[in-house]
Amino acid sequence: MLFRLISIIVFVSISLGVHAQKLTVPFEQSKGARVAQYSLLLDTYVGLAASSNKLKLESVGPTDSDYPLSVMYYSGDGNFNTEVWKSSGKIRILINNGIHPGEYDGIDASMLLLKDIVNGKVKVPENVVLAIIPSFNIYGTINLRKHSRANQNGPLVTGFRGNGQNLDLNRDFIKMDAYNTQTMVKLFHDLDPDILLDNHVSNGADYQHIMTLLSTQHSKLGGPMGKYLKQKFEPRVYTSMKKEGYDLVPYVNVWGTTPDNGWQAFSETSRFFSGYAALFNTYAFVAETHMLKPYVDRVDATYELMVSMINIASEISNDIRATRKQQRDWIAGATSLAIDWEVDSTQNTMIDFKGYASGTKPSQISGKPRLYYDRDKPYIKQVPFYDYYKPSQTADVPKAYVVLHGWHNVIDRLKMNGVEVRKLQRDSLIDADVTYIEDYQTVKSPYEGHYLHSNVRTRVESQKVFLRKGDYIISTDQPAKRYIVETLEPTAPDAFFAWGFFDAVLQKKEHYSAYVFEDLAAEMLEKDADLKVAFEGQKQDVPDFENDGDAQLNFIYMSSDYHEPEHMRYPVFRLK
Repeated sequence: MLFRLISIIVFVSISLGVHAQKLTVPFEQSKGARVAQYSLLLDTYVGLAASSNKLKLESVGPTDSDYPLSVMYYSGDGNFNTEVWKSSGKIRILINNGIHPGEYDGIDASMLLLKDIVNGKVKVPENVVLAIIPSFNIYGTINLRKHSRANQNGPLVTGFRGNGQNLDLNRDFIKMDAYNTQTMVKLFHDLDPDILLDNHVSNGADYQHIMTLLSTQHSKLGGPMGKYLKQKFEPRVYTSMKKEGYDLVPYVNVWGTTPDNGWQAFSETSRFFSGYAALFNTYAFVAETHMLKPYVDRVDATYELMVSMINIASEISNDIRATRKQQRDWIAGATSLAIDWEVDSTQNTMIDFKGYASGTKPSQISGKPRLYYDRDKPYIKQVPFYDYYKPSQTADVPKAYVVLHGWHNVIDRLKMNGVEVRKLQRDSLIDADVTYIEDYQTVKSPYEGHYLHSNVRTRVESQKVFLRKGDYIISTDQPAKRYIVETLEPTAPDAFFAWGFFDAVLQKKEHYSAYVFEDLAAEMLEKDADLKVAFEGQKQDVPDFENDGDAQLNFIYMSSDYHEPEHMRYPVFRLK
């Protein structure tokens, strides 16, 4: 520990210079050839924080590595109280780096930005404050290697996409399996950022643009913020970057094909950081530099985007505050909310795209046709960008949800996201809508540690249900309303049900011995006329049922009071 402190002090002295020499960061020292080890990265932040009373470096919570998650705050007046920032109307920008540590551009660009803020080259307006994550996936940043990014043009080594659990942290914001994510969620709600900028490097097609931009899909965001993002905010970002020499286009969302005829906007669901941020009325942007451009150029483009975002945020600060408030009011008054979306192919935005001619030629490996781009044949043309989406599912918003008290993992995640939960103080019999899972599909191999469900089909019945003391009442009349609906409606694509948090209800816990149940089943058929009619109807409607004794016995069991009510019953009730 003593050696660690001495090394930091020495680094600070060297970085600042004994005679006020110019502060440099690792990117400059290697001329962009090599990235900094995490220890040097952290020491750089320590040195930067020591050089200015407008910067504060803070550890905010655990990660899956031995290092805590660090955040660098910038405040022009030296006040780092986030509640004061909110009450005084400061525009709060959260800049995230290293969620995929192989995509190192933002990590280096942020150190350059902070250095230039310290030396006065970049002026941060007084109405803007910053929170910059040096690297979110610390384990992946430590795990440097030469061959993480097969399709990326530099740097010489990069970090690795997986965290200490081999999870992709940009798919973790609903399931929250990683300590990193749980810590980030706490920071996010403490800060309540007006803007999130998440720095990445793209994969996919080849084209001339150095930087592409993935904004929260405006139709999905909806409301006043969605309209303002599309009509005002995004255009300002594009104009500002063009002045700096970077022609942005929207994130080129094509895989296995070419963008020559346009593409659909990427609609990030709430598993992604930017999609998650939208649930809480944050303007979210994902910087996607192009993987095949030189590393130095990519870092510069990321740097310029951050500077542009800071300046634009200051210029439109009143609009940002106003539209966020309007959005909160809009959601608060909503009696139904969209929970899934699909592209609207009847609408598009024409954009200027700088691409390369493409074609196919025989593969040297297989001899089969393979895609290639010809950089000797650049082109500029207008292509359609399908950036309008429409709801494919909506949910009527109940007065409240009831989560039965055994489901601690769900309750814990709700609480971590600022959801107010109330424990029922006594046993009660109430009217509720009860949902049953009728059908669903599950991936054949695990996805980020879970067997993800989709195409969920449900049946809803109005019933009198017996609730026990300790069950949780989740009112929808609270700021987290949208998050509550999108996580607790079982058919939503990133609901807790989709991620397998309620899988135990899909399995029966009680059963029967056939040789014993045979006599009871015969007695039930004889005494229950309705059951007899349903049984005979099943014979008519289902092929082979009449010749399958086991199926017939199971049908009677499943139709009887012996079939446990918990089986296939979604353990979240809706209160009207």
